[in-house]
Amino acid sequence: MAEITTEMIKELRAKTGAGIVDCKKALQESDGNVEKALEILRKKGAAKAAKKADRTTAEGAVISYIHAGGKVGALIEINCETDFVARTEDFKTLGHEVAMQVAAMGPKYVSREEIPTEVIEKEKEILKEQALTEGKPEHIVEKIVEGRLNKFYSDNCLLDQLWIKDDSKTIADLIKEYITKLGENIKVKRICRFGVGE
Repeated sequence: MAEITTEMIKELRAKTGAGIVDCKKALQESDGNVEKALEILRKKGAAKAAKKADRTTAEGAVISYIHAGGKVGALIEINCETDFVARTEDFKTLGHEVAMQVAAMGPKYVSREEIPTEVIEKEKEILKEQALTEGKPEHIVEKIVEGRLNKFYSDNCLLDQLWIKDDSKTIADLIKEYITKLGENIKVKRICRFGVGE
């Protein structure tokens, strides 16, 4: 059994925001392997976040981000369960990161569920046409359309987008990390991006 040092626990805490006890348990479970411990905590965090996903989010904040030079900006409404969490630095940091993502990447929707059915149907039609024009065999066209539709989602849906500061996680993953850290359900309710002359 590998020795679990304070440094290892600190490193894991810095990466995950999980509690000391949880970090120590994960390191013991993974026999001191920080990467494996990270996976264990991610899985536990995802499970905890999923449990909180149905809880009402009636508090929160409207957060803005204006890019240097004042040519591009974003406004978002991000919600949580209590006013206490809404006032924390962590919550504000998350809001700022999300607003910056909206300004940089310009998603049209928060989630896939927001996209009108007719928009998805039209997109599927276009993608099917493209695949057939490229000479793809009829029997694999559906699979191709499905794959390209996921690209459409990651271009247009905030939660599906890769985080501009760390492309190993999506914005949905980032929010789940904060749900685990803050112990409350968090949802991005509305987004709006402004660009001069757009």
